[in-house]
Amino acid sequence: MSGATTLERIESFLPEPSVTIDEVAGSLGLRRPEVGVFRKIYGLDRLRFAPDMGLFDLVLPAAQRALKALPAGRTVDYVIFAHTMQTLTPPQIDAAQVIRDNLGLHDAEAFALSHQACVSSLGAIDVAGELLRAEGQGTSYALMVTGERAYSPKVQLIPNSAIMADAAAACLVTVDGPGDVVRSYVTRTLGRFAAGLDLSREETQDFGRAYGSVLGEVIEQAVDRAGLAFSDIELVIPHNVNMVSWRQTIKEMGADPEKFFLSNIPRYSHCYASDVFVNYTTLRDEEDRLVDGANYVLVSVGLGATFGAMVITHRKR
Repeated sequence: MSGATTLERIESFLPEPSVTIDEVAGSLGLRRPEVGVFRKIYGLDRLRFAPDMGLFDLVLPAAQRALKALPAGRTVDYVIFAHTMQTLTPPQIDAAQVIRDNLGLHDAEAFALSHQACVSSLGAIDVAGELLRAEGQGTSYALMVTGERAYSPKVQLIPNSAIMADAAAACLVTVDGPGDVVRSYVTRTLGRFAAGLDLSREETQDFGRAYGSVLGEVIEQAVDRAGLAFSDIELVIPHNVNMVSWRQTIKEMGADPEKFFLSNIPRYSHCYASDVFVNYTTLRDEEDRLVDGANYVLVSVGLGATFGAMVITHRKR
């Protein structure tokens, strides 16, 4: 079966409370000057942080809302839990299966994807489309879910880069449906930076130097593979890592900064694999800026280091 992957419904969930980066600085071991750098240079200000909330309480609300778009009589064949950190639960608990069962999707196959870190959510959409096309029926759906908590300082602070926040998202996927059409998906992995947070100082500096140019190339390649020019793109919907990284990428691309939605960086900070969907729902529900028939690029970068860009054409429902 051929056919385009379509995104039938995207939802996100942001827990309370909203706190300032000053309020989490102590637990992260950040001194006042370092907090000032995160705020004034990296552009961070607030984030959602709910240390008493359980993982499944975080993940399920967005998934439940996304499932409301499932047509009567149709089935969800796959539940894919996309996350950044490889370990989120004790070894005896399969998080993907728990999520599936809590959603009442007992006949669906449930599994997780994590090895592309924050790009895993985009990768999971790509995998979902391939699985559904392989079935060849054109009537089945997949549910991609994200959500993870900044449960310790070790996973909440990326030095000189980001402060991680709590959020979740879900995307109902099918083939040749009436939703947003996936036009292309491109990833590039720079394996020499696979150590992630354990990179040496020199390796971290090398990654910083490569970051903007490589991300710009991946975005441009995705746009080209979609049969478009960058002038055909209405907006880039990015992850919220920080303002510095995006300014670097925009400069490398020679692009118009107005084409990049960066307003949520100071509002929500970096939300693991959920960022692009939080930003998508902000644009759709709060700002009414998603245009029927317009093209958008969903973009994220994962430690390890994977760069991903997905071009979609929005269709109002």
